[in-house]
Amino acid sequence: MSFLRRRSAATPAGPDFDVLAMDPGDWPGNLGAGLLPAPDGSCQGVFLRYDLFGGRGPAMIIGNLPDGSPARELGEGQVPFEVAQLLLALENEEPVEVTGVEDTPVMQGDNLLIVRRLKLSEDRISCVQFDRSDNVLVTIASWDRPITDDLYQLLKPLPAELFQQG
Repeated sequence: MSFLRRRSAATPAGPDFDVLAMDPGDWPGNLGAGLLPAPDGSCQGVFLRYDLFGGRGPAMIIGNLPDGSPARELGEGQVPFEVAQLLLALENEEPVEVTGVEDTPVMQGDNLLIVRRLKLSEDRISCVQFDRSDNVLVTIASWDRPITDDLYQLLKPLPAELFQQG
């Protein structure tokens, strides 16, 4: 994924890495974005929440966590940050844990991704993860909808302006 590169910003107004996600214009509902700040003001991750129209709730969360982000540090069986955010948005307080992991090769354009499909104790949640060439971990968590290979073709870097403060 050579088109993904680190950016250096004069001030930490947004992430210093490209955010890989679906373009908001390609989604039929509402989009919300959140930044995970570190104490020094740097960005330790970005997650995008895709909701459906009509108040039908969150359908998907896509997260981008750089190397060293505390949100990447998980205990045995602990769900990824994005799954926890999806459960929080759904007001689901039932305990959920990772029960298994399966690696699958997937093509995204000319790039081969090794996608980890996480099996969860809540089978209505689909979750996949892959590492980008710039060591950013991308996690996709979906509620009640399977994550199919064609979704990877919709992923692209979003404009940096989307995440600037001010």
